[in-house]
Amino acid sequence: MVVPYFNSAVVYASLFAFMAIGLTLTYLTTKVPNFAYGSFVTIGLYTSYTMWKINGIAPYYASAVAFLLAGLSSAIMYLVVLRPLARRGSSLVSLMIATFGVDFGFVGIFGIYTDYLRNRYNLNDTKQFFQLQADFNLGEVPGIVYVAPAALTLIALLLYLLLTRTKFGVAMRASVENPSLAKVLGINVERVYVVSWILAGGFAGMAGAFYTLWLPGGTSTGSDLIVEIFASSILGGLTSIFGAILGGLVIGGSEIVVGTNLTTGFGAIGAAALGVLLLLVSVYLWRLKKGRARIVGVAGIVLGAYVFLEAASGLSLDPLVSGLVGGFGVEAIAYQKAVPLLIMVAALIVMPKGLVSINWRKLLRRERKK
Repeated sequence: MVVPYFNSAVVYASLFAFMAIGLTLTYLTTKVPNFAYGSFVTIGLYTSYTMWKINGIAPYYASAVAFLLAGLSSAIMYLVVLRPLARRGSSLVSLMIATFGVDFGFVGIFGIYTDYLRNRYNLNDTKQFFQLQADFNLGEVPGIVYVAPAALTLIALLLYLLLTRTKFGVAMRASVENPSLAKVLGINVERVYVVSWILAGGFAGMAGAFYTLWLPGGTSTGSDLIVEIFASSILGGLTSIFGAILGGLVIGGSEIVVGTNLTTGFGAIGAAALGVLLLLVSVYLWRLKKGRARIVGVAGIVLGAYVFLEAASGLSLDPLVSGLVGGFGVEAIAYQKAVPLLIMVAALIVMPKGLVSINWRKLLRRERKK
């Protein structure tokens, strides 16, 4: 039990860190919560699925193609939808609703694409498929357990070098901090934003490709993960790329460890009670009428209802999570989906600016004095 537990936490945490990096990049450039971001994960998912099923190309190689396709889709969304709306003076709420609309559009496109795959190639699992049996093993451990954290470390290092050692990185930071001043200095802010959105979508696509090696997937997989992705980004501070990595690691790991342990202790009744608690807290956050609190409130109201209905009805509405916890029952799904929201709420209350706002040196000095 210990090894699979650890492996799941490592893979899940690494994947959410990947996803959180991209969401943070999109927020930094437009200051709009992108609720369509999960669809870029699904693009990576189906890129990996298609290349493996039709061409026999492993998801590790397909991840490069997934990066390009998801990155291109992300840039198109920015150029065709968000930038024109922003230039017309659309409000934040209007832009958020626009991202919801894009997400619904993507789900429709995925439905059409999966129908095409089924009819053209006689594939019966296009709408919902099990994890792809395309991984290698080192001993008894699947390769993704090593590759996911290694790839995350490499991406973090490359991002650090890009942001601190290159002219483009300096231009990116200047464009994010003060776009008007950056334009005066001759920086092409729009080009910086487009590249940022390409990178953001690319990271989501890569995560989606890796995801197929560990978990089942489907047309709504990315959209189903949006709460966890937002939780990771918010926990990291929402405006810090490296904070997003830390937030993703915390959310991904805790969802496996805490969610599964809560399941064995409290069962379906506890999960239903937790759903009601989430609803109450989320309504309170919504009434605060503050940016981040409202974002969490909206997500929490939806998720709270989901958790309650999932536990009360005894029906598994999310086979992805049930596949991940494997055999703990319906209440496991409810607990796992509740964990990231609870962490989000705690982060907003205790440290509104996320983990990056903590003065670790000061804390360490206090501990030494004790």
